[in-house]
Parts: sequence; C-alpha cells; structure tokens
Amino acid sequence: MTYLLALDQGTSSSRAIVFTPEGHILAQAQQELPQIYPRPGWVEHDPREIWRTQLATARQALQQAGVTARQVRAIGITNQRETTLLWHRATSAPLHHAIVWQDRRGEPLCARLREDGHEAAIQQKTGLLIDAYFSATKLQWLLEHVPGARAAAEAGELAFGTVDSWLIWQLTQGARHVTDVSNASRTMLFNVHTQQWDEELLQLLDIPRALLPEVLPSSGDFGTTGADLLGAPVAIAGVAGDQQSALFGQACFSAGMAKNTYGTGCFMLMHTGGQFQTSGNGLLATSAAQTTGAPPQYALEGSVFVGGAVVQWLRDGLHAIRASSEVQQLAQSVPDSGGVMLVPAFTGLGAPYWRPDARGTITGLTRGTTLAHIARAALESIAYQSAALLAAMGRDVAAAGGAPVAELRVDGGACVNDLLMQFQADLLGIPVVRPAVVETTALGAAYLAGLASGVYASQEELARLWRAERRFVPTMERARAEALMARWEHAVAQATLEPEG
Repeated sequence: MTYLLALDQGTSSSRAIVFTPEGHILAQAQQELPQIYPRPGWVEHDPREIWRTQLATARQALQQAGVTARQVRAIGITNQRETTLLWHRATSAPLHHAIVWQDRRGEPLCARLREDGHEAAIQQKTGLLIDAYFSATKLQWLLEHVPGARAAAEAGELAFGTVDSWLIWQLTQGARHVTDVSNASRTMLFNVHTQQWDEELLQLLDIPRALLPEVLPSSGDFGTTGADLLGAPVAIAGVAGDQQSALFGQACFSAGMAKNTYGTGCFMLMHTGGQFQTSGNGLLATSAAQTTGAPPQYALEGSVFVGGAVVQWLRDGLHAIRASSEVQQLAQSVPDSGGVMLVPAFTGLGAPYWRPDARGTITGLTRGTTLAHIARAALESIAYQSAALLAAMGRDVAAAGGAPVAELRVDGGACVNDLLMQFQADLLGIPVVRPAVVETTALGAAYLAGLASGVYASQEELARLWRAERRFVPTMERARAEALMARWEHAVAQATLEPEG
C-alpha cells in the first residue's frame, strides 16, 4: 500500500497526517507551537521549535498509522504563509526568531513605500497591497536590526525563507533551498507575471538576491529527506501555502470555483484560472498552486481577521459559554438575533474594508436582548463578513467579464456548525458545500505530492475523489437577505466612524 504524508505547519501548531491514495485519513498527530510576544504588535516563533514539532508529529503519525517511511510515496508540505526566517547556510542555525505573519513591525517601512508612491507598481507586479503582513518588510527589518546580518547576507552566507523553505532545508539536511510559487507570491518580492523574483523590488527594499530560494511549481521535485529522519529517504513532492493548498484540496481547479476556510479568521479564495487581475474591491491577487509544466494560475483572496475567534471571545471574554461547541445550542435557542448586529472588529477590519482603526460594536440592543441573541449575532457575523468578501469578488469578476460563483466550498473548524453554514447559504443565495474530508489544507499538500510522484495521473482524477458531505441550499428570500446585508453594512459604518474632537 502506498501512502502520502502531509506536513501542516500552522501558526498555533504543527500537524502531520497520513493519507491513503483515496484521500482518507489513516492517522494524524499534532503539537502546539509556543507563541512569543516580545512587544505589542510583535509576534515570533522559535525556528528550532517549528522544526522540532514538525519532525515529531511526522514520526508520531507514521507510528500511529503503522506505516514505515518506505511505504510513503511522497511528502507534501503546507504552511503558515508570510512568516519570515533567516539562517546561516553553513550551520543551519537561525539568526533570529521567525517573524510571524501577524507581526506589524514592518509598518513604518510600508508607510514610507506608500508615501513614496510605490503602491500601484507593487500591486501590479505582485497582486498585493503594501502591508506589513507580507514577508518583504519583515526580512528588511531583520537585515537592518540583527547585528552583522546585512554584511553576512551580502557575502552570500545567509538564506531567507518562509516556513516551507525552512522545513525543506532541514528535511534535506541543507541540500535544497527552495520554495513554491504560492509561497513566493506572498513575499511582496515575487513578480507573478514573470514567475521570478523581481529585481526592481529587491533594489527598492535593499534585499540581496543571494538570500532568496529557488522558486518551483507547487507539485514537483523539492528534494529527498535525510534517511535518518524518518527511517528511510522520502521524496518531498508537493508544497503550497495553507490557503492555496486548501483551494487545491477542495478540487477548485478552474476559474470561478471558490472556497472559504473558517478558522480563527476566514480566508476566501476564488480561482481565476490563467487570468491575473488586480482587485478594485480591496482583495488580493495571488498565485494559486501550480503543477509542473502548467501555465501560471491565479486566485483572488480576501481575509476576515476575526472569524471563529468571535466564539472564543464569547467563551473567554463574555463567559457566555464554557466551551466553543456550546455556541450553536445557545444561538439556536432564539429564532433570530432579535435585531442585534455584532461587528467583531477587535483588531480592525480586513478585506474588503481595510479599516485598521475600526473597533468592535454591538448594535440593535433592546430590553429584551439576551446572551442568546448576542451569541447568534456573533455567529452570524462570520457569515456576514464572508458574504461581503464574496460580493467584492463578484464585482471584480463581473468587471473582468467572468461568471458569478455557483457554489462555495467550505472547510475549517467552524464549518461543522450547521446553523452558520445554513445562514451563510441564505445570505449568499448559492449552495454552501461541506466536503467529506474537512482537513483540506493538508489534503491539498498530499494531492500535490501525489501528482508529482505518480500516485495520481491528473487533476481530473483528483476532482473525482472529492466528495460532498452536505449541501446547504438557500431558503431565505433574496429581498430578506439583501435587507440583512444592508443592515450589516450600516453596522460596519458605525464601527468605523471617526471619533469627534
């Protein structure tokens, strides 16, 4: 029997899953990854802990599955994106903690780039808005603030990478310094048209070319693991950033297909095929996962900062529930939110609003409002924010002459909530489809590895493997849904009002 091993290195944990060729989970292991907060707005990880936890979970998953490394055809890697690492080529020792995607220390440089008028050129080359979210300003900060880093970088002694590159370097014991197009496209240094690191952007940010990894398709030859790590050498044959990997795992291979991942935040991606288009509606354009020999593929992406995290706030902040799993029962104890709207702008609002100054609000309170109404409004806020994302995507697609999305495929922890998924379908007016395997991020990495290693013959074969567990069909009248969305937008406007004086 041939198996595929997916390594899923996330922000809060490292996981490994053993998949059968049919896409079924045979075994999985997970370890928490400690978060480091040196200052307000700064978030770091220990690179050694990233590697230690990922290797440990790979070994645990294989042991639990009763599978040896010789039975694993290939490894696929998916990872938290934008997180930035710098290490010595000679010793593999990191120079500094990894700077995590959430970290905001690059904002002063971003502000200068905006003030100097570089926004349009950077968006046209990379598909991205200038933001500290992306890797470029994190890398620039490391070069400027770690003693000796710039001189060592210019001498060719250092390697930069996102988490995928760091893991591959460790797995191949320094033999390969590589990344894939989906991760490269999140650095703000990669030209998605030429599929190359952009020399003008490197000069603009004063980043030595020698630091950067080789960029490969997402499905291909990324090297072979050291024999002593898992018990035998294993090919690394698939790599993609977590959201592009989830798009692939959902079998969204063609233009107009879309998925939404309901995690701590929500990430919606719509495949746009071979067509790259910058968004006029607050979204990002990004490279989708790419197979060897295929032309470049693109996607539109929007992110909601607070998705499932609003349920954690109900639990830990309001103490309205003892466990996150209780939210559906509490919300279902009332027929609707009783006119309450909750905008969870705890850290500002992401796409399509991009209002870092926004703060959370609860509106529509009456004497009859209960915790159940607030819980329902909190749950519904996840669906409202996601509906606003899809509407923005619809406007971009219509402007380019494309067809609207026919269904939304969903994954992530909160997609198991039936009440939320039904309300999402009602707001969107299209079916919301939950797959049989909701671990689509890891599954996408396994599929990419399986394609390159001959387990699968084509993407068409993968599309046939995808199975729906449940379809949520809209039942609400469109006029009612549109009225609710108008009330949501009114609530958002109140959350972003400028203070007086």
